[in-house]
Amino acid sequence: MKSIKIMVLSKKKIKRNSITVTISFLLIYLIVSLFFSNHFFFHTVINGVNVSLKAYAQTDQLFIRYINNYKLKLIEKNGDTNELKGYAINLKYNENNDISQIYHIQKATGWISSLFKYQNYDIKDLYIYDKEKLYKEIKKLKCLNRKVIEPENVRFTYSDGFYSVMEEVYGNKINREKLYKVIRNSISKGENKLDLEEKQCYENPKYTVHSSKTQETRKLLNKYVSAQITYQFGSNYEKLDGSLIKDWLNVNEDLDIIINKSEIENYIKELSKKYDTVGVTREFKTSVGKRLEIKGGLYGWKIDQDMEVKALMDNIIQGKVIAKEPIYKQKALSREGNEIGNTYVELNITRQHLWFYKDGVLIAQGSVVTGNPGKGNSTVVGVYMLNYKQKGATLKGPGYKVEVKYWMPFYGSIGIHDASWRYSFGGEIYKRRGTHGCVNAPLHLAKKIFENIEAGIPVISYEE
Repeated sequence: MKSIKIMVLSKKKIKRNSITVTISFLLIYLIVSLFFSNHFFFHTVINGVNVSLKAYAQTDQLFIRYINNYKLKLIEKNGDTNELKGYAINLKYNENNDISQIYHIQKATGWISSLFKYQNYDIKDLYIYDKEKLYKEIKKLKCLNRKVIEPENVRFTYSDGFYSVMEEVYGNKINREKLYKVIRNSISKGENKLDLEEKQCYENPKYTVHSSKTQETRKLLNKYVSAQITYQFGSNYEKLDGSLIKDWLNVNEDLDIIINKSEIENYIKELSKKYDTVGVTREFKTSVGKRLEIKGGLYGWKIDQDMEVKALMDNIIQGKVIAKEPIYKQKALSREGNEIGNTYVELNITRQHLWFYKDGVLIAQGSVVTGNPGKGNSTVVGVYMLNYKQKGATLKGPGYKVEVKYWMPFYGSIGIHDASWRYSFGGEIYKRRGTHGCVNAPLHLAKKIFENIEAGIPVISYEE
């Protein structure tokens, strides 16, 4: 019984002690809270000034003292420093401020939380200064008065058939607008240090070696220069590959590849100058054994430059490796010799005679009547080709309209056809009663030619 009585007494004592401790803690907490009713909490910083445990009444003096010695140290990326001093810009403490709002935020009874976390506050317009003077001081900074190295994107260099990437250049060019903004912000917050690189005050390249666009562009460039186009011109050829294509490629600031179309046009134009043969002078052995040089006419090879430029650009974009003929507007029968081959119509205007050879065999010949030179209607000379043939046609012109059975034009409205209204051919008829430019042939001759000729076969017209 005695032991039970002792235990009951001990419990009562413990309870009394606990109550005493609790009351003591609450009393101490309230006393501390009373202190913080007119003092700042622990770890309190306002616009760069540590006001921890300072009385509200001291606030103005604390800030005035801070401002009187204020300096902002600017750190460049190369380690150089610049300094802005508060007095140089008339930096002052604005006594008409809203600092009292912090008194209400820091409720006295909540002081204990400040033991474990920092209280950082920024009061707008706590510091005021002369903006014009600040602008002038900023203009004097070393970082704005040194030789500027412009930032550069990555570049692509071609060597041995491939493109490689050259690293970007960061340079030291300051973004003035950004610099002015971050300096004002730092002054407003009362900060003492400003790292220009950390605050992104430098103008940096848009694309670096690590940019995904860089690798995409390099891949495309290498695809384009991998193209190999071998142009075939009979026994001759022209090979186009990356060693020339690279000169047609440009990369803009957004790393987009621009294919210089005018360079491709110039390339195709040069091919045309070299390999187009329309109207060139051709050596020709006539049926009477003479060797003549015949120039002019519409016969020959002619590249379709517009279509081939488009085709070449597509081939480059696809990185094709191909051998091909260019796209032609017009083709001759051969690339060998004078390109005429052994199937052709030969017209000797001087002798008023026509021959037709097929596969080297003379299958038709005879006298004809050509254009009247006295009336300005001479038949054209040069090497042409048959445009088409038509059985049964009505030919019209100034002062005439005739029906023919066999119509074979080779130059606009000039062609070979039968002339049933004529009873004689050859000689010097053409000088008195010549045609408007066409070649009149006897019916049997026109029929024989018509039955054996096809579009594209050369028509050689000449005077001795």
